[in-house]
Amino acid sequence: MGRAAFGFMALTGVLSLMTAPVIAQNSNQQYQANLSSLNDSGASATAWIEPTGSGNEAVVTVETSGLLEGSPHAQHIHFAADSNGVCPSSERADDSDREGSNDNIISVAEGKPDYGGVQVSLTTSGDTSADSALATDRFPTGNYSYERTVELTDPVANSLQDGNVVAVIHGIDINDNGSYDNEDGQGTSSLDESLPLEATAPAACGTFAAAPSGGTATGNGSTTGIENLGLLGVGVAAIMAGGGFYFWGRRSTTDGTE
Repeated sequence: MGRAAFGFMALTGVLSLMTAPVIAQNSNQQYQANLSSLNDSGASATAWIEPTGSGNEAVVTVETSGLLEGSPHAQHIHFAADSNGVCPSSERADDSDREGSNDNIISVAEGKPDYGGVQVSLTTSGDTSADSALATDRFPTGNYSYERTVELTDPVANSLQDGNVVAVIHGIDINDNGSYDNEDGQGTSSLDESLPLEATAPAACGTFAAAPSGGTATGNGSTTGIENLGLLGVGVAAIMAGGGFYFWGRRSTTDGTE
């Protein structure tokens, strides 16, 4: 019985090892958004959300290219239960929310039915709530690599796995003069008339989805435990076979055979 008990315990231990990495990976699921250009900005980006496991806390990482150099770019995590949870198409640029402006440009208000309102402001310091949506002095400038630990709102934390949480980066240069302005009648922001449309119009947008294992910028989410499942399976088979040989041997001995 002692050897049988040992075999059972060893089998149980190996099965636990096989299960543990899967559970760990599921509890630390990371999310990735590939942001594509809006409003012919030429911008693109990749964003990651990596929950820390402490409440709604998460590390957010953003890598950008093609943005207007030398100018601040507001960046947010957007969501609303009644939104479409997607990025707007060019059909949204219908001039419905402003007069005398360029009707080929999607404004923030025109994109809101698709991506929802601001839930988290990805500022470089201080507050990260929706109250800082227009804190232009606390957003990164030009093209940048961004990483910060933030507190996600409950709606975002609870909806990430549903694929309807959206990352949006703002700030475009319609007249290609290297700054945000209204010199050529581009219009004013749908959020704040004291700001030019160029400052807040979306430049890039992408929806978060579960990231491939090991696909985050921070290098976490390794599949090491998963890759070893095959070897562990071999170990299980060996233990099971050993147990079988043991019981077969016991039975043979009892029967007087070898």
